[in-house]
Amino acid sequence: MKRTITVVAAVIKNENEQVFTALRSEKMAEANLWEFPGGKVKQGEQLEEALRREIHEELDCDIVVKDKITDTVYEYSDKIVHLHTFWATLTSGVPKATEHDEVRWCTFNQLKELRWAPADVETVEKITSSC
Repeated sequence: MKRTITVVAAVIKNENEQVFTALRSEKMAEANLWEFPGGKVKQGEQLEEALRREIHEELDCDIVVKDKITDTVYEYSDKIVHLHTFWATLTSGVPKATEHDEVRWCTFNQLKELRWAPADVETVEKITSSC
């Protein structure tokens, strides 16, 4: 039986209507695919709390977590990922690629051109559907 991992991700939008994206490194599962930053939820942690912690650890900045966008379950070959994705805005810091190979601010149309990690595809489709 595959284990289920609960994860959170932030769709961080800036004042120029661009969205922050991150390219998974060679050391990560789903390497060389784009994702919205975030990570695993610890036991007993609230989703929003986990997302703030992960963004601080991963990008060295702080966010305000806003409305939920998607609640996706994706089955990989070795695990099941339950992904909760939220809108967010930066409150301090400039995002840095500390774990990812590359980070990039993209327009909503540019999001459609990237190769996404499978669990993030539903979110991309939802937020770009009106573009």
